[in-house]
Amino acid sequence: MAATIKDIAERAGCGLATVSSYLNGGNVRPANKEKIEAAIRELNYVVNETARQLKTNRTRMIGAIIPELNSTFCASVLSEIEDILRQHGYAMLVCDCRTDSAREKEAAAFMLNRRVDGLFVIPVDSTGKNLKKFVRSGKPLITIDRQIEKLNCDSVSVDNREAIRSAVEYLIQKGHRKIGLIAGPQEVNASYQRLRGYQIACEENRIVLPESYVFYADGTIGGGTEGIMELRRLHPEMTAVVISSYSMTMGAMIGLNEAGVLIPDDLSVVGFDNPQFAKAVHPTLTIVNQPIKEIGAEAAELMLKRLQEFDAGEEEEFDSKQHRWVKTEILEGHSVRKLQKDCEE
Repeated sequence: MAATIKDIAERAGCGLATVSSYLNGGNVRPANKEKIEAAIRELNYVVNETARQLKTNRTRMIGAIIPELNSTFCASVLSEIEDILRQHGYAMLVCDCRTDSAREKEAAAFMLNRRVDGLFVIPVDSTGKNLKKFVRSGKPLITIDRQIEKLNCDSVSVDNREAIRSAVEYLIQKGHRKIGLIAGPQEVNASYQRLRGYQIACEENRIVLPESYVFYADGTIGGGTEGIMELRRLHPEMTAVVISSYSMTMGAMIGLNEAGVLIPDDLSVVGFDNPQFAKAVHPTLTIVNQPIKEIGAEAAELMLKRLQEFDAGEEEEFDSKQHRWVKTEILEGHSVRKLQKDCEE
């Protein structure tokens, strides 16, 4: 006969409430935790998830919808979130929507049907229309990396405007003024904010450049390659370039490599994200780095807070949405050359 919670409580010498709290991810004293875990091992106790879901109306499952499973950023953030949620008794269900709005809509409906307790999304559709039904369910939804103003949900993101502004400022301090930008799709809020960071840095430093110093790419590796080739064709006088996403950084580096461009002698480069990649290329890249652990920790902590409110019947407090901003940093490599003053003009 299968062991029951009552059997666990008797073997551990704890109350039923204490064992129930432990099994549902609650906090119990370390001494009681050890006794309960020992009893579970001895009795080969297996949680009846179906019975628990029916009783609590909770699945202990958190959904995540991401644009690309092979994205280093997506995978790293989700790993950080999962590590934290697992410690609180939650598992994750992940859907890759292949950067496709229709797939994102299907994934959101799937998550709702699977009755996940909450949902993380790195949105593809900038309007939030695919996620409105989930929001109306009252369950917590948190967007990561991309904020959707019209969607009534929480978000965790880096300060994208400041991220690129600081990169341009870094180049200006090194003597550069003819600075190009490879921008992402402008219907994506994060890409738009990164463009604004570039524009603001130029305005603050009284740098006036032709509009063609900005190449609007599609956010892919191929877009990065096309962007760097076109910028160099149009502006051979350009001394530096900022690339506003990791995928496009990879693409730009491939293009520069194939063209035999010497970095930083021929062109200074500031890329975006992934310190491992930045160290692997030669010369090592200077990049705008997103603090993955902090993004994941902020998102997980906010989700746990919302789940606690939901359990307590305080979901009306969701109207007070939180938008948490995480700061980026410049990690210096050897891809930026310092110009002499006579080269600035």
